[in-house]
Amino acid sequence: MKISINNIIHEAEKQETILDILNRNGIKVPTLCHIKDMFPSGACRMCLVEDTISGKLITSCSSVATENMKIQTHSPRVTEARKTIVELLLSNHPDDCLYCVRNKNCELQNLSEELCVTERRIRGNKNSLSIDRASSSIVRDQEKCILCGRCVRVCEEVIGVSCIDFINRGSKSIVGTAFNKGLNVSSCVNCGQCIMVCPTGALTEKNHFSEIKIALQDPSKTVVIQYAPSISVSLAEEFNMKPGKDINGNINAALRKLGFDFVFDTTFGADLTIMEESSELIQRITNKETLPMITSCCPGWVKYAEEFYPEMIKHISSCKSPQQMTGAMIKSYFAEKENLKPKDIYSVSIMPCTAKKFEGQREEMTQKGISDVDAILTTREFVKFINMFGIDLEKLQPELTDSPLGTRTSAGKIFGTTGGVAEAALRTAYFKLTGKELMEFKINDVRGLDNRKETKIKIGDLELGVAVVNGLGNAKKLLEEIKAGRKDIHFIEVMACPGGCVGGGGQPINMDTEAIKIRAKSLYNIDDNASIRVSHKNPDVVALYTEFLGEPLSHKSHKLLHTSYNMRKVIL
Repeated sequence: MKISINNIIHEAEKQETILDILNRNGIKVPTLCHIKDMFPSGACRMCLVEDTISGKLITSCSSVATENMKIQTHSPRVTEARKTIVELLLSNHPDDCLYCVRNKNCELQNLSEELCVTERRIRGNKNSLSIDRASSSIVRDQEKCILCGRCVRVCEEVIGVSCIDFINRGSKSIVGTAFNKGLNVSSCVNCGQCIMVCPTGALTEKNHFSEIKIALQDPSKTVVIQYAPSISVSLAEEFNMKPGKDINGNINAALRKLGFDFVFDTTFGADLTIMEESSELIQRITNKETLPMITSCCPGWVKYAEEFYPEMIKHISSCKSPQQMTGAMIKSYFAEKENLKPKDIYSVSIMPCTAKKFEGQREEMTQKGISDVDAILTTREFVKFINMFGIDLEKLQPELTDSPLGTRTSAGKIFGTTGGVAEAALRTAYFKLTGKELMEFKINDVRGLDNRKETKIKIGDLELGVAVVNGLGNAKKLLEEIKAGRKDIHFIEVMACPGGCVGGGGQPINMDTEAIKIRAKSLYNIDDNASIRVSHKNPDVVALYTEFLGEPLSHKSHKLLHTSYNMRKVIL
């Protein structure tokens, strides 16, 4: 059918919303509550357009187009209505843009500029609400909340946790936790997807800047840093470089300029994880132990299982995550080689994930009271850290990581996207069981950003059932199938965030899913062109087992690289 938009005729499909038609034709209208591919709520009213036939202002996100409809997207009535909505939101909003973590990256701030809000015409009583700093990962500043509801919807519909919701009534409504307690005692899994969709600074990650700067200035500390596989393909877009560009060498150079004594790649830890995890999978299959085995490298998923599926904890691999394995090796193997005391090493990581901040402070991630990792920066925080020190990342000459924890394979690199862990584990498991390499390393059935993928891999006489899910709401459906008696799955990869780590809660804030696709594609391109594509051929990993650990699942590796989890009580 045809509709008129700004006096130009456009094609429209039946049951298509006006907003979808506008987006398809490159006509921009602002939104604050809308999330792509989710059922529209029409709560914020920012996407108002004028129906010139009825004379009404209607929300384009929730209004279905009809034959011969006539729409004006920027008429005087529409722009004045949008401006008034922004002014109402600003009437009780804090005036602290200069100090806000989202300054220059705030949708409310951008709309104020776009709609020419240059004075305060509407004044209201300022909110007076406390900041919730109780969580180890996420800070809630309720005074900056505009009640758009995005965080509530993502937490419920994508992550499946529902740790926050609207509470109270009318003008007293706020977004809060059960009984309005701290986020630390809620069912929050620290995934940070709420931060990714928040249009203001109401939700941010807990900052470790001050501790890291103190450590860098302390001559008694050897400050070591590691960075996750997806970081090198996520940073470029924040520095006006080609999105998805791999700037691994530039990162190494920047970290040394920042003052870090040693720079390691967590992808080494990913290779190490594969050595232990594939051995554990083979052991479980051979000895007829608990199956399916579920990956443990996503701390958001692990906490979700501890809270909502404690009966499935025995299915979770005992392997620590790559971050924690690398941290453990830094304070044991590396410390021994450099003749350093573990307590004199300050270990930092850069992660695409806010849940890593929670994981780093878990009691299970310590050795004799010393944490494997002392502080964690998200990708976003690392960008600010670089800018704070005035480093021009693009102009730096690429450098290599340090040894002995610097060499990585592309199998570890694809950990950064959903399906990557499963694919890397299968490559090594196949070799360990058959003594031969896979004919084709690329396993297409576990690639892509689909919420759930399944395949069967023939390994000798064994047909191995593999499932990959991202988004904990999707994991829940598979777990229920397993509980109901499904037996054809042996190995499951779970990532809390949509798309895996490339879409993690600590990545650059960007609601465009194309960015996630580009990052994932870049990781696979690195894999396609790599000289070593299997973890068991990483020379530094081989040397680590020869010199220090002995073999996968040895007593020493269990002590340093494995852990256990327990049920958590949740306030519901």
